Amino acid sequence: MATATLSVSEYEYYIGLMSGTSLDGVDAVLVRTQQHRWCGAIAHAFIPYPAAVQAQVLALQQVADNELHRNALLAQTLSHLYAEAVNTLLRQHQINRQAIRAIGCHGQTIRHNPDQGYTLQSGDLALLAELTQIDVVGDFRSRDLAAGGQGAPLVPAFHQALFAHPQQHRAILNIGGIANITVLAPQQAAFGFDTGPGNMLMDAWVQQQWQQHYDEDGRLAAAGTVLPTLLTTLLTHPYFAQTPPKSTGRDLFSLGWLSPYLNGTEKPQDVLRTLLEYTAHSITDAIQAHAPDTQTLFVCGGGLNNGLLYNRLKDLLPRLVLSDTAELDLHPQWVEAAAFGWLAAQLIHRQPGNLPEATGAAGKRLLGALYPA
Repeated sequence: MATATLSVSEYEYYIGLMSGTSLDGVDAVLVRTQQHRWCGAIAHAFIPYPAAVQAQVLALQQVADNELHRNALLAQTLSHLYAEAVNTLLRQHQINRQAIRAIGCHGQTIRHNPDQGYTLQSGDLALLAELTQIDVVGDFRSRDLAAGGQGAPLVPAFHQALFAHPQQHRAILNIGGIANITVLAPQQAAFGFDTGPGNMLMDAWVQQQWQQHYDEDGRLAAAGTVLPTLLTTLLTHPYFAQTPPKSTGRDLFSLGWLSPYLNGTEKPQDVLRTLLEYTAHSITDAIQAHAPDTQTLFVCGGGLNNGLLYNRLKDLLPRLVLSDTAELDLHPQWVEAAAFGWLAAQLIHRQPGNLPEATGAAGKRLLGALYPA
C-alpha cells in the first residue's frame, strides 16, 4: 500500500473526480497545488460503474417518462459512488481527509445541448459533501454557458496551464467517450474543441454485440474489415463541418443515430472496425483542418489503451510525433480527473477556469459552485 506524505503547510490538496461519456466508472485523482499553481498529481483510485448505473444513465439520455424523478435517484446513487472513490483514495494512500481542501466533481453528463443554453450533469453535490465531510466544488459548466459558451470542453485551460511549451507546437488529444483536442502553439492563443466520437460508439457496439465493456486493445476490431461506404457516409455528419469552438456528446452520436445507416447484414466485427476508423479519421481530419502546424501529439484517456486505434492515428498522421502525457509527467488515465481537481483550486482562489477560445464564452469566468462540508 502506497502512502502519500502530505505537507499541509506548504501545499494545498484537492481530489478531482471524473466520470465521462465512456460510462466505465469514476476516476479520483489527488492533486497538489501552491495556491492555484499546479504542483503535480500524487495518487489515483478507480471505482467501476455497476451495470445498473450504466443502464440508468443511458436511459436518461433518451426522452422518456419520469425523467426528473429518475435523475434525482441517479444523482444520489452517483454521489455514493463518488464518495466511495474519495474514501478509497484516502484509505489506500493513508491520507487524512482534513488535509484535503476540496473535491472537484464533474458529475455525470446526462444531456448536453449548448445551442439551447443548457448542459446537465447528474450528481448530488450536497450529499457528496455530507458523505465525505470535505468541501465540494461542482457545476463547472453552467457559468461558461451563461457567458455564451458551449460549457465544453473545459480541460483545455488545464492543458494550457500544464503542457504549453515556448517553442514546440503541441496538441493534447484526450480520447474518452468523446475525443477532444487542445492546440498549444507558441506565442498564440491556445484553443480546443471536441473532434467527435472517441470510444463511445465502439464501446456501445461491443456491449450490444459481445456483452463486453470495451474492445480490449482493439482485438475485436482487428478481426473486421472497414466498410468504406458506411465510413464515407458517417463522415458526412454535419458536426464535422462546424468550425470551433464546438462540443458534442451522445445527443449527436449514439447507436440510435447509427442504426439507420446499417442494413442488418453487416458482420459485427466489420461495423466495429469501421467505427474505429471513424474515430481515427475524424480526429485526423480535425487536426489537419484546425491544427496543421502541430509537431507533437500527446494522447491521454481510455482510447490510448486501444492499440489498433493508436496505430491508425500514427498511420494517418505520419509527420507528427505521437506520444502520451506520461512524457509530460501526468499519467494518461489521470488527466481528466486531475483537471477537475485543478478547476476546484481555481474556484477556491477565484481564478478563471475556462478557455474562451475553446468554449466560445464571452471571456474568462470563474467556474463552479461551492458546497461546504
